[in-house]
Amino acid sequence: MVLNRVTYRRRLSYNTKSNKTHVTKTPGGKLVIHYATKKTQISKCGDCKLGLRGIPAVRPVKLASLSRRVKKVNRVYGGSKCGKCVRSRIIRAFLIEEQKIVAKVLKAQAAKS
Repeated sequence: MVLNRVTYRRRLSYNTKSNKTHVTKTPGGKLVIHYATKKTQISKCGDCKLGLRGIPAVRPVKLASLSRRVKKVNRVYGGSKCGKCVRSRIIRAFLIEEQKIVAKVLKAQAAKS
């Protein structure tokens, strides 16, 4: 009679989030435990909280070992903000500058007359 009991292979003996396992049968017929890796979260935009496209969804330790070009998109705020938010920031900054110029011109015209 075969025992269907399996034991942890590592020192951590509690059923925590980092110690999730599943039982697998080897080609030799033995039951062994395989450890499951944690699920990854996609990087999110700092403004609108939508997922950033073009950035891999990997665990933080793996992200640290990736090269810089993989972790970011070739754009201002790439890897931090999405394209729509960057576009709206640029437009907002441009319009604010235009508003300042218009105010300065109106002030100059008022001083003339």
